[in-house]
Amino acid sequence: MSSAALSPPASAPAGTTPNVLRRSTLLALCACVLVAQSMVAAINLLIPQLAASALHPSSTELLWTVDAYVIVFAGLLIPAGALGDRRGRKGVLLVGLALFAAGAALSALAASPALLIAGRGVSGAGAACIMPATMSILVQLAGPEGRARALAAWTLAVGLGGLAGNVGGGATGQFLSWRALFWLMVPLAALLAVAVAVTVPRTDRSPHGRPDPRGTVLLVAALVAVLAGIIEGPTYGWTSPRILVLFAVGAVLTGLFTWYALRSPAALFDPRVFRSRQLRAAVLGTATGFFGLFSLFYANSQYLQYVKGYGPAVTGLAIVPLTIGMALFPKVATRWQAASGPRPAVTTGLFLIGAGLLGTSTADAATPYALYACWLLVISAGTGLCMPALTVGVVSALPAHQAGLGSGLGTSAREMGAALGVAVTGTMLAVHDAAAGTAAFADAMSPALRTVGAVVLVATGLVTIGYRTGSAPTR
Repeated sequence: MSSAALSPPASAPAGTTPNVLRRSTLLALCACVLVAQSMVAAINLLIPQLAASALHPSSTELLWTVDAYVIVFAGLLIPAGALGDRRGRKGVLLVGLALFAAGAALSALAASPALLIAGRGVSGAGAACIMPATMSILVQLAGPEGRARALAAWTLAVGLGGLAGNVGGGATGQFLSWRALFWLMVPLAALLAVAVAVTVPRTDRSPHGRPDPRGTVLLVAALVAVLAGIIEGPTYGWTSPRILVLFAVGAVLTGLFTWYALRSPAALFDPRVFRSRQLRAAVLGTATGFFGLFSLFYANSQYLQYVKGYGPAVTGLAIVPLTIGMALFPKVATRWQAASGPRPAVTTGLFLIGAGLLGTSTADAATPYALYACWLLVISAGTGLCMPALTVGVVSALPAHQAGLGSGLGTSAREMGAALGVAVTGTMLAVHDAAAGTAAFADAMSPALRTVGAVVLVATGLVTIGYRTGSAPTR
């Protein structure tokens, strides 16, 4: 991707942000995204080492070690995006990097499971500041002409973050102590902060609105309740009182937030933005794609270790084919979208993800890795085709001064879809007694991935209809 393609003329009216996106800025912002996203996946491959460590965590504490990052991350994305729009995106990004490093240091020094979980939560709060700030800065600097290319690069960084998390977590689990992974994040975050300070210009703040603490508390509490219910559903049972209460609390708080936001003159965001069918379709499509991807991630690491007998490091590397399409197809998607609109790229991409999941559901102990990798390539190509268009769809459905909010909505959809994918797949594997042995896991993985693939294909139809009848973007 040439810097010229991302750098429209620098001239701009006084008082506005010049539309200049330099290569150094793009690389710094994408590196921040990659690092923040990598810590979603890396911890999964360290669970065996953590379970045997001197901390002696219980199964519940192990669950929260994984989930604390995701719950805080996803719960704070929308308010963090809105805060960046109102108070300065670069400042929020730097605060996010500081929180990310502080949480990593606390995790590395943890002498008890409680401190490890707390550190993961602090790092999650940092990631919630990093993700929407990076996207909204890109949107502001790239301008309308370069937005699709810039967001394609941002989306690629998200995918590479998943790869980096798998490879880094696997290598750490096999060759180093789990604390080494967290210690590595501290100087890395500091280096990224320096890069951001030097290369990233400040962008204009939104002239609209004031802080909305009441709306923020209601929305964050609603998202946390729903996420906790989704994540803990497989552990306690989907109809258990604990899970039903969490979902009920989430629904009530969502209703209260909607009621409050419709009457507030300075709401965190106006729920009426979801009148846009394009926005609804883009949010559903984003959640659907990550629902499928994280279902695969959850089953993939166990399949490769339990069934194929790979070590943690090799398992991390074996998912590399998933990045090939993510790297190659965004450029194709950008040109396709420019020529034909977003619907063909979105529909084709989501269809390939669903078809690839159906293909991987046929894998067993006798399946050659080369054939399995081909199905990963199909899923990778689908992701590379649809995710840039979906990301642009969410952001472009909101006014330019709400780019951070749009990023928060889109990334929240990603994390909600990812959490649901892991929960559904984990539940189905548990129902089929996947831990009983190698053959049992392969037998359990097949119906789980078939179900997820079918859900992705059905949702693809709904997303396609939404784009076909979608309203024009709100500007």
